[in-house]
Amino acid sequence: QVQLVESGGGLVQAGGSLRLSCAASGSIFSISSMGWYRQAPGEQRELVARIYSGASITYANSVKGRFTISRDNAKTTVFLQMNSLKPEDTGVYYCAMTHLGGNSWGQGTQVTVSS
Repeated sequence: QVQLVESGGGLVQAGGSLRLSCAASGSIFSISSMGWYRQAPGEQRELVARIYSGASITYANSVKGRFTISRDNAKTTVFLQMNSLKPEDTGVYYCAMTHLGGNSWGQGTQVTVSS
């Protein structure tokens, strides 16, 4: 069993910043990638950013230049620094991990950006 616990969400004004964290624990073997997805009300869940075992990174076009994904040296905690936040960034942000046992998801953390 793999557990992912997110933290760092909240309410912020447009133009502000937030930093999300996701800590993984449990029986973790061979992590191939970790990342962040988000889901706005009435919308499908979408990729925000993902970092792979070889350190390559993918960002959604809508967040490039504003968001930065990183991880700790143990590669079991992933962070998402979100700057210049916009109201359209509002949603529930989910941490995701792909590993030898399959895919795991966190429970999500709410990010609300007011205009």
